[in-house]
Amino acid sequence: MTWAQNYDPFGNAFLSTAVAALPVVVLLGAIAWLEIRIHLAALLGLSVALAVALFAFHMPADAALATTAYGAAYGLFPIGWIILNLIFLYTLTVKKGLFTVLRESLAHLAPDPRIQVILIAFSFGAFFEGAAGFGTPVAVTSAILMQLGFKPLQAAGLSLIANTAPVAYGALGTPVIALAGVTGLDLQSLSAMIGRQLPFFSLIVPFWVVWAFAGWRGMLGVWPAALTAGVAFAVPQFLVSNFHGPWLVDIVAAISSLIAVVVLLKVWRPSDGWKPANNGAQSSSSARAEDRKPAEPELRAPTALIRRAWMPWILLSLLVFVWGVPMVKDFFNGKKSFQRSFAELRGEKPAVDAGWLPAAGFTTPEIKVPALDGRVMRTPPVASVNASAEKAVFSLNWLSATGTGILAAALLAGLIMGFGPRALAAAYVETLWKVRFSLITIAAMLALGYVTKYSGTDATLGLALAKTGSLYPFFGTLLGWLGVALTGSDTASNVLFGSLQKITAEQTGINPILMAAANSSGGVMGKMVDAQSIVVASTATNWYGHEGSILRYVFFHSLALAALVALLVFAQAYVPPFSAMVVKWAR
Repeated sequence: MTWAQNYDPFGNAFLSTAVAALPVVVLLGAIAWLEIRIHLAALLGLSVALAVALFAFHMPADAALATTAYGAAYGLFPIGWIILNLIFLYTLTVKKGLFTVLRESLAHLAPDPRIQVILIAFSFGAFFEGAAGFGTPVAVTSAILMQLGFKPLQAAGLSLIANTAPVAYGALGTPVIALAGVTGLDLQSLSAMIGRQLPFFSLIVPFWVVWAFAGWRGMLGVWPAALTAGVAFAVPQFLVSNFHGPWLVDIVAAISSLIAVVVLLKVWRPSDGWKPANNGAQSSSSARAEDRKPAEPELRAPTALIRRAWMPWILLSLLVFVWGVPMVKDFFNGKKSFQRSFAELRGEKPAVDAGWLPAAGFTTPEIKVPALDGRVMRTPPVASVNASAEKAVFSLNWLSATGTGILAAALLAGLIMGFGPRALAAAYVETLWKVRFSLITIAAMLALGYVTKYSGTDATLGLALAKTGSLYPFFGTLLGWLGVALTGSDTASNVLFGSLQKITAEQTGINPILMAAANSSGGVMGKMVDAQSIVVASTATNWYGHEGSILRYVFFHSLALAALVALLVFAQAYVPPFSAMVVKWAR
């Protein structure tokens, strides 16, 4: 028996919206102001979400409990699986002393910590976002920045701020592909429209993240590097998204940005005499002055040792990229053999069973969630009148998961570094114990997000923003920000609010492609304040328990950048010449 969501259970839109907001208010308040330990805050927020779902929105109890289990499982896999294996690799490099060598190597390449922020947090992080997503870039870049001498608060906060503009095309374009699927709008049109919004912010973010670290004067001292990184990212981002599609946008743009900055450093270095201890950047965060003293470069290690230090991270980059290639995923998931994929690339039409495949039921078992799959119905105006019931199928794609690629890289790197099987097993157990609370937190956070989704409380919040008339382009963009802040994923936000954006845009006479794209573009700025990303950052920097400080550090930046995206979308809706940038839409 299906259950239809009711977005105004009290018959009063204001009261229903206020009650729907309670889980978010309790969660963020507990983290940022009450400073309750993050896993306890997550469990508290989940309890409030369940109470609201059961007693205010009248969700069936068995469906609510099934939703909680479904969300928690998704939190552990694939997200927790990524973090566990990434910290495992990091632990191995630390045990061998190679992370220190990597730090010194990067410090010699870019001695100025402001350049390190641009090169690592923005450019290098964008590569991992494009290849894997799901928290991988924040985990990698924050760990590297901390080893370069940045304090945990800075390493976490700066990595979160930098991981914004690439997010919409993360994991080989997954958010855009999901948006096209849920809205029925043309994939290429959506890719192009997002590619006419985010490049502006790809230009801004390198400047912004350095300003957050070093203040205005410190940022001016490295403007050539910030401009080079931004332009080298924004131009390919626009070209690939508009003339190819969403799949390789971040990969191409990130590599272009990395190469451009490295080439620039061959002929230019900052000469303004800026010193970390005197950068005067207190206004950009609550960090203390002593938290702004990255270590000076030490004596250069032998070349062979430097190569050995880079080896684990080169393996990680290579295997994460390989694991993200569609034909590799299709093979691991038992969908297409390599023979068939290559034949299709040549334009041939091979037999369906061409080539060997692993059994899909073994590598990608799909589990329909009891009491939930096909039971919850979204209703107008969030969904169309003839919408199908919500699916709830947990896909345990253990072989094709990004975390498995990271584990493969860690094991291979560990063997090369000289670890035996017993030592690897001991390090893995140590890592599991180290991240135990992080895994509990991520599971609780995702459970909370899923409860808000299946109970309809998220849609109640979205409808409140949708009732803004001519200001809808502005507030509709902030709806995307809210979606990512709630769910921790631009993909999930697009699935959650994409249909609502399309329906509301059509009702208000606005181009639906513009507003669907705005949901994704606005959403990327919510990535830095979602609890899942903050937990990833705190775990990677070994600063678990200080998530409230990280949230306070990044909150202003998230809201300010989201407002700027909203202003751009508003201009694209109404103001020439920006309105000429909007992709045409045909019914």
